[in-house]
Amino acid sequence: MLHSLRFRLLAAFTLIILVAVGVVYLFVSQTTGGEIRRYGERSAQVRFSRVGFELYRYYRINGDWEGIQPYVEQWGNLYGQRILLTDTSGTVIADSEGELIGKTYYSDNPGTRLAPPMMGFNPGTLHIEPEPSAAFPSPVTLSQAISRFLIWGALAAIFLAFLITFFISRRISAPVKTMALTARRLGQGDLSQRVQIRDKGEMGDLAGAFNSMADDLERADRLRRNMVADAAHELRTPLSNIRGYLEAILDGVKEPDADTIRSIDEEASLLSRLADDLQELSLADSGKLKLDRQTQDIVTIVRRTAASIQDRATGKGISLSVVLPDDLPEVNVDAQRISQVLANLLNNAIAHTAESGTITVSARQQDGWVVVSVNDTGEGIPADSLPNIFERFYRVDKSRTRATGGSGLGLTIAKEIVEAHGGDITVSSEPGEGTQFSFTLPVP
Repeated sequence: MLHSLRFRLLAAFTLIILVAVGVVYLFVSQTTGGEIRRYGERSAQVRFSRVGFELYRYYRINGDWEGIQPYVEQWGNLYGQRILLTDTSGTVIADSEGELIGKTYYSDNPGTRLAPPMMGFNPGTLHIEPEPSAAFPSPVTLSQAISRFLIWGALAAIFLAFLITFFISRRISAPVKTMALTARRLGQGDLSQRVQIRDKGEMGDLAGAFNSMADDLERADRLRRNMVADAAHELRTPLSNIRGYLEAILDGVKEPDADTIRSIDEEASLLSRLADDLQELSLADSGKLKLDRQTQDIVTIVRRTAASIQDRATGKGISLSVVLPDDLPEVNVDAQRISQVLANLLNNAIAHTAESGTITVSARQQDGWVVVSVNDTGEGIPADSLPNIFERFYRVDKSRTRATGGSGLGLTIAKEIVEAHGGDITVSSEPGEGTQFSFTLPVP
């Protein structure tokens, strides 16, 4: 629970909320307290000046302090502070609380003269005690009240934010839990599992990538199963033939003559080629396919490979031609491996081209690449087979007849070799019109 995404989201959001609310509280409380104190001081000064002015005006109008007590009491109730008026001897003339009238008033605060010294006389001194009354809170009390409201507001905000964070974290962690559960089921072998998340944001993208990965895993597993079955079939056929020949010889049905031995040798050679092909694919899959790359003349490689295939094409009545420009640049390749690729493509073209057909090998420079193409006028490849043409053991001819090919690994090996050089191999075809294979090689 402590290591779950949901708990960590809750903890992170809660910590952020606490820090944010704490900083806001400190800032607001400090700022508010200072402003309230300054406001209280200014208000006291204004009240002080206003009361002093009213007392001075009363004295100027009436000539004495007779009847001033009701006014002082009224001001005291209005401003919430004790107001006292003393004469020049310090005797209290008026008291807003009515307790010290006629008594001498002693205070550390000298008070405020009601008349400026320049006027030559002083009708009295005004004293305002700072203690607030119950009806009018002091700035300190008001600041404390605001702080309490801030604390309660912060607690309420934290509670609401915690609830919101709880639901948000639940919403965020739910898709992750769903994908984790689906991943466990995938790991247990149920490759049909997919996540159903309709989020349009990052979680939706993650779910899409997860489903794409699951599709690739299911496809890879299907190809693996097919490869095992196909490899078993390809191995079983020559082994069965060899065993049949040997049993026939042992039973005396067939003589171990030159024809029989030649047939057994052909089947053994087929097994050897299949084993070699499987080993090359294994090396390519593990990234250990060795390449002896050197700067080579692609024209020489193409002509030498075409010459080695020429007899087979002629024997089938197929015209094989090579069309190469004179200014092709050199390429950085393993000559033996590229010759193997070209031989695979040419053998494949011969197998699928009828008598009197033509096969053309050409090459051209395109930007920083040399593009080598093999065109034939054969039977072509159906459109639904083109995406799978480079898959292992894939054959357009589902009957697995040996009249049109070997193990079904030639194109796969060609693709692995070209990609190991950093190039790419493509195919285009029209049924009944012919096929073109092209691969690219880097120019150093």
